[in-house]
Amino acid sequence: MTAAPAVPGVVTAEQMRATGAAIVGMQEESGALPWFPGGQTDPWDHIESAMALSVTGFHAEAEAAYEWSRRKQRADGSWPIRTVCGKVEDAGTDSNFCAYIAVGVWHHYLITGDDAFLQRMWPVVWSAIDCVLRFQRDDGAFRWGGDHRTGAMFGEALITGNASIFQALDCAIRIAAELDQPDDAWTAAHTKLGDAIRTDTARDSEWEIFTPPSEHSMDWYYPILGGAVRGEAGQKLIARRWNDFVVPGKGVRCVDHRPWVTGAETCELALALDALGDTDDAIRLIASIQHLRDPDGSYWTGLVFADGKRWPVEKSCWTSAAVVLAADAVSRTSVANGIFRDVRQRLTVAP
Repeated sequence: MTAAPAVPGVVTAEQMRATGAAIVGMQEESGALPWFPGGQTDPWDHIESAMALSVTGFHAEAEAAYEWSRRKQRADGSWPIRTVCGKVEDAGTDSNFCAYIAVGVWHHYLITGDDAFLQRMWPVVWSAIDCVLRFQRDDGAFRWGGDHRTGAMFGEALITGNASIFQALDCAIRIAAELDQPDDAWTAAHTKLGDAIRTDTARDSEWEIFTPPSEHSMDWYYPILGGAVRGEAGQKLIARRWNDFVVPGKGVRCVDHRPWVTGAETCELALALDALGDTDDAIRLIASIQHLRDPDGSYWTGLVFADGKRWPVEKSCWTSAAVVLAADAVSRTSVANGIFRDVRQRLTVAP
């Protein structure tokens, strides 16, 4: 059995295994991993939750989730933005949502070494990335989404989604290389996107390529989490808004002006810090949101620290998953613990 991660003084392996079991308890018979029982399933959070199942040893359940993705993929390589209990409620296409399948497939393969799984999922990854590349603009940024019925694309390029696509492209390229089917177009897209992200995040105020960052913390740390920005540039980016978002001892604000900390954003920032080598700070962040842990092993989405009330009143699958992935990263437990840390910043196209 795969050993679950443990962070001394923060969470035990038994507790993380219980968190994995709590995620399994939310899984639908179809294999879908919704936000919470009866809630929506989106292609990105579904994969993140499957990754947590791989880490905590629930491999069969993780593969059921990937099988759901394989079955539900549309002919153009995309997935609907939102499905509720098997019914599509938003048929639109989100380029980032579609790309993330590559991260999950590579992650599960690293943990299991299952060649048959990788071969089975390769057509899914190929089709998804082929779809995503259609959304890339000449400046390297990816349009965030489009209308599945008409094929029209929305012009905005959002920094969080693009940073996540950067990691997904890296994982897709690794999968292609593992199967001896490299694709230079993927490498070129990865390079152009990385250059665009680094160019805009180096600016203190004026953004020229991407839509200016919003009030959400994700727009602040995702360029690091996705792997495009590292080193001194990453440290400067973190320092720029640390005091706006980090509430010592309580976690990370989801929105800069609201007294609301969320477990997922806190753990994603921890992953970003670990990728920068600031693992001690990452561990402190993971420890700071253990107040969200429920006795059944799951995690509440967030807390309004101004009045001490949980909000929303839900234990979300993806929050639990983010805690597991952060614990795995800082503890160096699974073979795939570096899935965020080891993203390559620049690749070369073969001559």
